[in-house]
Amino acid sequence: MDFLDKQTLEVFWQLLLAVLLGSLIGIEREVAHKSAGMRTHALVSLGSALFSIVSQSVSGPTVDPTRIAAQIVTGIGFLGAGLIVFDQSKVKGLTTAAGVWVASAIGMAIGFKFYDIAIFSTILTILVFVVLWPLEQKFIKRFSRGGDSGSD
Repeated sequence: MDFLDKQTLEVFWQLLLAVLLGSLIGIEREVAHKSAGMRTHALVSLGSALFSIVSQSVSGPTVDPTRIAAQIVTGIGFLGAGLIVFDQSKVKGLTTAAGVWVASAIGMAIGFKFYDIAIFSTILTILVFVVLWPLEQKFIKRFSRGGDSGSD
């Protein structure tokens, strides 16, 4: 068996794409000076893709690949919970935790070969971070008492 056969090259492509898309999401978090940045999002996406690829590789009549996918969701939930902090009765890190959760889902989509969905989801995630933030701040400043959302 050749080391760089077609199947192996596709897996390499999947892992590379997962790192690339996760990094793109993380760039915005880095620019916004948030706790989880480019490397975190890239690694979460990569890990989720790798777990998904491996689960498909070992699936068979007695092995259900969706069981590993379900555990990825649970594990990332714990990771995200660690990013959320309460500071002076304000929640911080919630948006970053949600971004890590989405990066994981994007990695899973790549692992299961839903490339178009993964790319489109990455674009949507970046738009949410970049476009909705100023709109949210403008709305909150206009209609809230204190003008500070307390979110990240």
